[in-house]
Amino acid sequence: MARIVGVDLPKNKRGVIGLTYIYGIGNSTAKDILKKADIPEDTKVKDWTDDQIASLRSIINEQYTLEGELRSMVQMNIKRLMDIASYRGIRHRNGMPVRGQNTQNNARTRKGKKKTVANKKKATK
Repeated sequence: MARIVGVDLPKNKRGVIGLTYIYGIGNSTAKDILKKADIPEDTKVKDWTDDQIASLRSIINEQYTLEGELRSMVQMNIKRLMDIASYRGIRHRNGMPVRGQNTQNNARTRKGKKKTVANKKKATK
C-alpha cells in the first residue's frame, strides 16, 4: 500500500483515482502529477514500483501544498476575512452562505436547524 503525504492510497484503484484521496488533489492535478512522474494513468496503485512512488513523493512535496498545511491555510484565510470584518467574513461568522446564494427559502444546511418562534396568543372572544 502506497503512503504519500501521510495518506494511505487504496491499492485496488487506478493511479488517478488513488491520488484524489489526498486533500488538495483533484482529477486534473492527479493527471498532471502522474504525467510529470511518467506513470501511466490507468496503472493501479498496487502495481507502482518503489521508484515510481519515490518520484511521486518528490514531485508532490516540492510543488504542491496539501493535507494539513492546506487545511490550515484555508482556515487562516477565513479567519483573516473575519478579523478585517469584510462582508464575506461577517457571513462566515454568522454561519450564512458566503457566495451570494438566496437565503429567504433555502440555505437550511448553512443556517442550521430552524429556530422555532414562540406560539402566538390566540384571540379571546
